[in-house]
Amino acid sequence: MNEKLNLAVIFGGQSSEHEVSLMSAASILENLDRERYQVYTIGITKDGRWLLYNGPTQGLASGAWLKDSVPAFLSPDPTVHGLVVMEEGGCRTLRLDCLFPALHGKNGEDGSIQGLFQLSGIPYVGCDVRSSAICMDKAVTHTLLSAADIRQAHYLWFYTDRYAAAPEVVRNKIQARLDFPVFVKPANAGSSVGVSKVERPEDLDAAIQKAAREDGKVVVEEGIAGQEVECAVLGLRPGAQASLVGEIGASAQFYDYDDKYVNGTSQLYIPARIDPAVAQKIQETAVRAYRMLGCSGLARVDFFVTEKDQEVVLNEINTLPGFTSISMYPKLWMAGGLTYSQLLDRLIGLALEQAGAEAASHG
Repeated sequence: MNEKLNLAVIFGGQSSEHEVSLMSAASILENLDRERYQVYTIGITKDGRWLLYNGPTQGLASGAWLKDSVPAFLSPDPTVHGLVVMEEGGCRTLRLDCLFPALHGKNGEDGSIQGLFQLSGIPYVGCDVRSSAICMDKAVTHTLLSAADIRQAHYLWFYTDRYAAAPEVVRNKIQARLDFPVFVKPANAGSSVGVSKVERPEDLDAAIQKAAREDGKVVVEEGIAGQEVECAVLGLRPGAQASLVGEIGASAQFYDYDDKYVNGTSQLYIPARIDPAVAQKIQETAVRAYRMLGCSGLARVDFFVTEKDQEVVLNEINTLPGFTSISMYPKLWMAGGLTYSQLLDRLIGLALEQAGAEAASHG
């Protein structure tokens, strides 16, 4: 019998999406094949402490993981190739074969922790440092996709210190360039945290201040009247594949945090209620954007299909999309015939394949 792979699932983090991460991690832990993997569960607290948790999966939701654990952290030293576990009277090392981050938002999908993974020399699931940072920053993503002639909503972005110094100038620019309603978003946050839909210019100030609490850069996008659809991409950059296209019938004014993770009240349609030719264009554009931005492993690419002329408009790319039981990314692949467990196996396999390819190119 083959030896089990030492796999660490990492969750939590210093992010506004800490709770979402706990839900994603619980779903992943429940669906990993324990015949194939020796699973280690590592939680990062809201104040940044790293803990090795040995209890049941239910402990993530209850908060027991914060108590039934020992301090442990990932070593940046590639000769350790794993964790340093702090124990009474000393410490020990624990070798790992692969890392599976179930992290969302700042320090989780913005390239920060991917940098540590890279230093550790351990293969990891998902995009590398550069593509994680690029896709997390909506202002940078917009700019690069514009250069590739991929259609997006009209937008502008600015630093919050610029707004603080000259709010009137920025507000005038927004009104001159964009039609209302607009969406005001922090450039670096996910799960719709800090996002506002603004119908009139006089409400801009409150929305910008809300976004500024999450990030030092704010993006303002013109609202698109149309269907919200999503496409999951899986694979290494050259062999990336698109899933079926799914559609969200949002129950709120837009598909917000509560819809995604708390209420689960949005209606999801898989496949989306769109023309097959439009679905094909979405799949092609999703793969094109994924490759161009250097993504690897996985990403969920979100689009609008305009009411008026059925045009495909790219909204954003998420390099560590939600993995909860109601999340679109796993649902789209499950609709295509993969089980949740098979999807996890595929992602872990891709991480090992990517690391092998990198080692060969440097060797």
